[in-house]
Amino acid sequence: MRKVVLIAFLLVTKSVLFSQNHLEVNEKTNWSNTYKEALKQAKNEKKPLLVYFKGSDWCGPCKKLDKELFSSQQFNDLSKKHFILYEADIPLNKDLVSEEKLKVNKKLVKKFKVTSYPTLLFINYKQKVLGYKKGLILTEYYYPFFQTIIKK
Repeated sequence: MRKVVLIAFLLVTKSVLFSQNHLEVNEKTNWSNTYKEALKQAKNEKKPLLVYFKGSDWCGPCKKLDKELFSSQQFNDLSKKHFILYEADIPLNKDLVSEEKLKVNKKLVKKFKVTSYPTLLFINYKQKVLGYKKGLILTEYYYPFFQTIIKK
């Protein structure tokens, strides 16, 4: 009985600690509130803008990418130093984003001809495309792509 209680305690403790670390990293990742703000920040800081096209409530690969890439400390550290971030979320549940933001996000989908989710699009402040990745790939394969953007 003691072993069962001990194992349960360890599992609960591990879960709590992991979820706290996960939340801590999410709070540090700085996604811009508006596309306009992100473009302005990209110009002022002379950094590329990562526009992340996703469907937060229906896209399984997007959820996986959120958890495995965008919530990682490695991505957080890299993005703070080199990128401006904007999430162009297109959820089925329209209550997840404001009406105005959804309208902007849909315009971006058309403008950049996004046809699959997730799509990671890098642009400069003039909205010139610097590079993109469509669909889900292994997390570690995103980092060489990020490095090519940084070098541009």
